[in-house]
Amino acid sequence: MITIEYNPLHSKPNNLSSLQQQIYNALEKSTTRYVYPTIKELKFELKLREKIIHAAKRMFESDAVFSSFQDSSFNSTYWRKTSNGYLLKPNQLPSTAIEDVFINSNKYGFECVTSIVLIYYKAVLDSIHKNYFNELFRPLLVWNHHFDKDLGMVTFSGYDSIPGDVVYFYNPDYETPIWMGENAVYLGEGQYFGHGIGIGTKEEMIEALNTLRKKEAKKSAYLLQQVTRLNFHYLSQFEK
Repeated sequence: MITIEYNPLHSKPNNLSSLQQQIYNALEKSTTRYVYPTIKELKFELKLREKIIHAAKRMFESDAVFSSFQDSSFNSTYWRKTSNGYLLKPNQLPSTAIEDVFINSNKYGFECVTSIVLIYYKAVLDSIHKNYFNELFRPLLVWNHHFDKDLGMVTFSGYDSIPGDVVYFYNPDYETPIWMGENAVYLGEGQYFGHGIGIGTKEEMIEALNTLRKKEAKKSAYLLQQVTRLNFHYLSQFEK
């Protein structure tokens, strides 16, 4: 359910793309109450969620490979490898470095959590002023759960199936730790993207993880009842 200052919204905002309409419908049909101070902020969330989905699809189409930290790679023009992740070089802009992940993707290799963080950064970059982006996200350290606090990533219990959300498929009988599970962007219409697996349905994601279990495994992978989202409210103040 969508409310504007706790008053139900009875009509859909104007000029929404087809994907934004799909996201709006999911929010409206949800049993969770989504409260926005203004319609402008609601539209910002719709746009940012749309950008998350677009960035996820670009990641899927890219040449970035799936790899552990030991075997990982980032373009050395922009990034320096440290013991905690890849640190942006001080003479480089965060916006340029994030764009490079999608432009020169063949120079990158990372695991699924890092892919989510990079997708989020790309979506935010496409949704707010570039100058704000460079101010908010410098210095920039990327790997696994290392991300800037201004990104506002929050994980909580529950699952609303809102396109643009990030979910986690847990694989309890994994063979190697890197396949303990798969973080995936919900693309809408029952489709998910997870780096290293690709795009598929819930059942296809689980089936793929089940092929990566230890011998004589008995526990199937499954979708956890949790969801990860950005702080849309905070980021909306920097909108283009």
